[in-house]
Amino acid sequence: MRAISSLTAVMLSGFMTCATADSLNDAIVEQVDAVTERVVEWRRDIHANPELSNREFRTSALVAEHLRSLGIVVQTGVAHTGVVGVLKGGKPGPVIALRADMDGLPVTEKTGLPYASKARGEYQGREVGVMHACGHDTHVAILMGAAEVLAAVKEDLPGTVKFLFQPAEEGPPKGENGGAKMMIAEGALQNPAVDAVVGLHISQGEEVGYASFRPLGLMASAQRFDVEIVGSQTHGARPWAGVDPIVVGAQIVNGLQTIVSRQVDITQHPVVVTVGQFEAGVRNNIVPETARLSGTIRTFDPAVRAQVHEKIRRVVTQIAESQGATATVEIDPGVPVTFNHAGLTDQLSPTLAAVYGAEYLVEPPRITGAEDFSFFQEQVPGFFFFIGGRPADVPASKAIPNHSPYFYIDEGALPLGVHAMSRLAADYLRAGAD
Repeated sequence: MRAISSLTAVMLSGFMTCATADSLNDAIVEQVDAVTERVVEWRRDIHANPELSNREFRTSALVAEHLRSLGIVVQTGVAHTGVVGVLKGGKPGPVIALRADMDGLPVTEKTGLPYASKARGEYQGREVGVMHACGHDTHVAILMGAAEVLAAVKEDLPGTVKFLFQPAEEGPPKGENGGAKMMIAEGALQNPAVDAVVGLHISQGEEVGYASFRPLGLMASAQRFDVEIVGSQTHGARPWAGVDPIVVGAQIVNGLQTIVSRQVDITQHPVVVTVGQFEAGVRNNIVPETARLSGTIRTFDPAVRAQVHEKIRRVVTQIAESQGATATVEIDPGVPVTFNHAGLTDQLSPTLAAVYGAEYLVEPPRITGAEDFSFFQEQVPGFFFFIGGRPADVPASKAIPNHSPYFYIDEGALPLGVHAMSRLAADYLRAGAD
């Protein structure tokens, strides 16, 4: 009799747990519906008022005010302008962090949207347009919405949710610290200690209504390199009287292209070396004394990364020397590979399937873009995924890339993002409590 009673109790317990889970899921859906209109309003407001890395003063104030209105414990000024919120559930359990990045880019918007940015800022000593050309405005609005959803159901949450609103994901200005690495150094993953971290990114890579992720290496590591070339200034009519750093720089640019095309087995190791800046001279008839190049390196393997760095230094210095110039190379530490923890990915992927539908989940190829979310993943198990933002009437061949002045998204992606972040947090906490 005791065996039968015990089995009945287990079955009843399982039924009650299932019923409780279903009721919480229903409550989350209800709260997502209730907050969607405001999420769209927040997103448009943030889009119209973008701020550059480490300068997200207005955005962080908006976030902090919203979190406080929900009864969430708030810490501001983390890594300059970051905001950390702590929401304790009604029951004991693990701690999960949800992250959104807040910074815009030095891009002049050309979308023509009624809420398009007209903001101006200063970047590397220049006046520039400022735009949310990478979708961070949507990330902030989605996480603000998820905070409201989870605060509304907190009594049913077994554990704690930390909200990480991060500055400077695009990289702090040269000479400054910032971003995820600085947030970690200032204790964003402590008090209480975080057990897992989740982040998302929007793009037109997939149509609205789709989500994509892959286990293990998802996005590349990235480092910035800077090259300073010193020649000898002379009159443009007598170039033989000096050493032209522009010609040297042009040869260096061409030489750097051979690293990927001729010196790395790209069938095994995807690599990108791109020169994005080339600056020299002040007048058309003067051969200047100096020239400067700057670019980015993308790799997925630490050993290959070290080899590429060595090859860049060799190409730069030896080409300069062959022309009678000198050149120095600086390569910053950059960010590591965005690496999805295998166990956490297996645990959370059914939640995304529940939100989006299994048929709307995609495993993308490795992405040569980079994310400093990877610093969080070095500290605790992390899961990073993409949500589709391409309008249904735009074919994939016409997708607008992130960082374009024409980048925009279908706002139908917003409630799905709120639902996903809310359910991922709730499901992780429930699994930990069980």
